Amino acid sequence: MKTRTQSGIEVDFILEAQNGDCVGIEVKAAGTVRADDFKGCQWMQDQLGDKFVAGIVLYLGKEIVPFGKKLWAMPVSATWA
Repeated sequence: MKTRTQSGIEVDFILEAQNGDCVGIEVKAAGTVRADDFKGCQWMQDQLGDKFVAGIVLYLGKEIVPFGKKLWAMPVSATWA
């Protein structure tokens, strides 16, 4: 489920635990990831504070790449391993 703010910031999926902890997931059909791809996850992080567990951008690349505190780019293939 895609979630979008009134200002147009979006996150493709939000996973929420019973205790309110949340993970934001973006899915990109690209072999590379840019810092701008984390805009929605960074917004979530600002809004949720300690309840923000991680922001993940799934992409077609091969490496897990850190993009800041609690932010990672991960290959889509990592979801099957």
